[in-house]
Amino acid sequence: MSTRPAFLDVRQSARQCRWVERLTPAQSNVALDIAQTHGMDEILARVLAARGVAAADAPGFIDPTIKALMPDPSVITDLNAAAARIARAISTGERVAIFGDYDVDGAASSALLARYLRHFGIEPAVYIPDRIFEGYGPNPAAMRTLAEDASLIVTVDCGTNSAAAFEAIAGSGTEIVVLDHHQIGGPLPEVAAVVNPNRDDDMSGLTYLCAAGVVFMTLVDVSRQLRADGRKNAPDLMALLDLVALATVCDVVPLMGLNRAFVVKGLQVARRQNNPGLAALASIARIGEPLAPFHFGYVLGPRINAGGRIGDAALGARLLATDDADGARALAGELDALNAQRQAIEAEMVEQARAEAERELQSANPPSVIVTESDRWHPGIAGLIAARLRESFRKPAFAIAFDANGVGTGSGRSIAGFDLGRLVRRAVEAGILEKGGGHAMAAGLTVRADRLGSLRAFFEEQAAGRVSDLVANDVLEIDGALSASGVTAELIDRLEQAGPFGSGNPQPVFVLPRHQIGHVKPVGNGHLKLSLRGMGPGSLDAIAFRVRDEPLGRMLSENVGNGLHLAGTVSINHWNGRRIPQLRVIDAAVPEG
Repeated sequence: MSTRPAFLDVRQSARQCRWVERLTPAQSNVALDIAQTHGMDEILARVLAARGVAAADAPGFIDPTIKALMPDPSVITDLNAAAARIARAISTGERVAIFGDYDVDGAASSALLARYLRHFGIEPAVYIPDRIFEGYGPNPAAMRTLAEDASLIVTVDCGTNSAAAFEAIAGSGTEIVVLDHHQIGGPLPEVAAVVNPNRDDDMSGLTYLCAAGVVFMTLVDVSRQLRADGRKNAPDLMALLDLVALATVCDVVPLMGLNRAFVVKGLQVARRQNNPGLAALASIARIGEPLAPFHFGYVLGPRINAGGRIGDAALGARLLATDDADGARALAGELDALNAQRQAIEAEMVEQARAEAERELQSANPPSVIVTESDRWHPGIAGLIAARLRESFRKPAFAIAFDANGVGTGSGRSIAGFDLGRLVRRAVEAGILEKGGGHAMAAGLTVRADRLGSLRAFFEEQAAGRVSDLVANDVLEIDGALSASGVTAELIDRLEQAGPFGSGNPQPVFVLPRHQIGHVKPVGNGHLKLSLRGMGPGSLDAIAFRVRDEPLGRMLSENVGNGLHLAGTVSINHWNGRRIPQLRVIDAAVPEG
């Protein structure tokens, strides 16, 4: 149990959380130092201090730069060798192939490298595997196909754990460079270079980079080596930071250090709409405001991912790499249509998975790790279903889609503090899974139907104690209290200086104490729109996403006209040329007394 006192005495909210103040007493002193030393707004200073920003570092935090935060690329193991091999391919005009993953990070990484090579007259072959038929990462058949025409294959966002696939072209004369960031699951492949900050022998401290960040740093060194050899015409890599920012946000890597600079500077590039693919996708998604991390993560990213989930996995990479405006509009339209199909499939699957999870959780021995499965589900949607289950039930969750042969492809999502990737790798080592791996917060697996019972038992044995402790001690950290009239566009603009917000740099959460709910209106797919009023004048618009059938949604709907403590994040809603402040409600509690 947290020893911090409950904020506003909220010990059990609608989300079954205890509310606590994020800022510690020691950090309060740092906040005062930040405000006085740098003349910053007090609430901004508190937000910075609560995220561990020292007073001396505050100016650099709110204005992160690539120059200040990017170390010499050579600190990453094998990067110099990888850059030298790519530079040689450019200098000699070799045929190059790119093998990328089918998610946003893979698509953006592939497009980033393709655009760089195209600047030198090299038109690379870009290969994105089919999620359903080929699975994740390089496979022997694809390697043999690419080796027929290319003397260099560069894998991006994959390849670290693909030694077996690479053996298929051993002796062919084609060399391989791996640019990746995934956790290591076995011996490294014997190739020209394996650039991965998660290698055991890598001391760079850049384990938080996504693949596009690794590719960017590699290309910085390629340009340096080309200039040393007399090639002065390297492309402007800063103009390609929109792709790095997109991948960094969508891969949900920590927004710390260099990643913050990538996103801040990349958003500036993206807002200029120089990439025809991003511009076309933003247009078809009807984004009528300056691009923000929210748009990357929840509007553009899902559309790019839709190709890999239920359509042509290569669509996203082609969209981000093209310079043809007409072609970009056609690709964007195709991805938008696929995303609509994905949403319809997802809605049906979520309903089925929730019903299965609720039955399991209401049993005499409810599981610590939720495992749902069906032979009617689309495997490309499994990760989204797992995420919805994790949100609803606050436990690690898996969704597994079985094929006609009894082989299940599944994805899992975890809760903070529980390493799901490690759990899956242990199941592989125990011989329960055919294969699997991932990160702390997300993992994938392949399992046979006759091993499903053993998998559930293994998960329970390995995870029960840790998950129970995490759930029992779940807290919502609060950055402060505001009133409806105090949530202004000016305040939100000041708070945005502490962004971009996301993994590793959470968006500030504020509480509006004892605010009356004026009305609740269902909108969209399970959302609720509200109006809030405090003790003073004025009201505030609010929205709660995907809560209509959740305890939070019921609490809001049943308390119209009553006062509740409402916790959420503040943002600007752009509407008809107006900037309207709003609260995104993420939790609520009935006031004591």
